[in-house]
Amino acid sequence: MSDGVLVVIEGVDGAGKTSVSKEVVSRLISLGFKAIYTYEPFTQFITDLINKHWDVIDPIMLTLLMAADRHYHISRAVLPYLKSGHIVVSDRYYYSSVAYQGAQGVDVKWIAEVNKFVIKPRLAIYLDVEPSEGLRRKKASTTRVREMESNVELIERAREIYLSLVLKGELVLVDAMQDIRNVVDEVVAHVLKTVEA
Repeated sequence: MSDGVLVVIEGVDGAGKTSVSKEVVSRLISLGFKAIYTYEPFTQFITDLINKHWDVIDPIMLTLLMAADRHYHISRAVLPYLKSGHIVVSDRYYYSSVAYQGAQGVDVKWIAEVNKFVIKPRLAIYLDVEPSEGLRRKKASTTRVREMESNVELIERAREIYLSLVLKGELVLVDAMQDIRNVVDEVVAHVLKTVEA
């Protein structure tokens, strides 16, 4: 399909996904790799729609909107960069729908069905942080879907789903409670191991 490598960075809000993803890309570029940062949700109009109409968007609708956004993201950003040989580092991906919409009660098998078009990443990292710590950190940051990432109980359920995906071998766990430099070092080591495999 391509010469590039898709790497995904997942985690509950406040785990440091954006900072880690951007620093990993910077580190990879300094090592001579072609690397690019991207993120989900990707399309501004879908993000705006979700934030504006949050009260009337149920979890099924949200799953479908996120899948539509993901399809656009893959076709317009991920695939072109993979085809040009980049290491594409995505801040959130399909696993976010599994974790968050799964935490809202949507059937996980159906979420997988709706997202059948996704490209499987070569490496998917889960940055694990206690939800309370994530929310503490988040006060100083911005978030793209505000309501989704301020509900403590929802975040705790999402974390449980992420940890179950780690146990299934779909995600590689990195302890994000440690210093961010250590987190970046660990993620870069995983990426280099994947690229060189």
